[in-house]
Amino acid sequence: MNTSSPFSFLESFVKQLQPPPWLVAEGQQRLVLLLNHVLMQEKEAQSRLARKKGSVVRAQWAGFSLDLLITPAGLTDLAPAGVPADLTLIITEQAPWTLAQSVLQGKAPAVKIEGDVMLAAELGWLADNLRWDIEEDLSRLFGDVPAHAMVDAGQRLLARLRTFLAQAPKPSFGTASKDLQAGT
Repeated sequence: MNTSSPFSFLESFVKQLQPPPWLVAEGQQRLVLLLNHVLMQEKEAQSRLARKKGSVVRAQWAGFSLDLLITPAGLTDLAPAGVPADLTLIITEQAPWTLAQSVLQGKAPAVKIEGDVMLAAELGWLADNLRWDIEEDLSRLFGDVPAHAMVDAGQRLLARLRTFLAQAPKPSFGTASKDLQAGT
């Protein structure tokens, strides 16, 4: 009996799907700008990172990686190509669906850490204590009341999405469901 999914061809297609290099570079640059914006709102975070100036942190997930250089100002920049990482953080969950579910439920993804443990401890502190005050940023653009309404709507949407993801079955592209195997 054939137990493979009728959609198994999609799994190999999705694995081969790669964004163009220019899009990856632009996305990484935008991520650095956002990270620096959040860091600049918290002076303690900047001073902690400044102590590790010159260090390179590599974040990896599936086929994607991002190398960040810590600047003397306690901010980040894209590391030059070929510079070895002092710390490598590898997100071990490969399935995007499972990763999205855990992140939206407020759980940190499982991470394999290789390299400088003191730098890892500083990044752990940042993960625990650094938060983006998106309502403050939105209030600068739209005013206090609309910003509060937007954040409230976003939080309600996120709560509903978390509920949906917690109840949704995980897709399995590798094997057929029992209904397909039974021929129903």
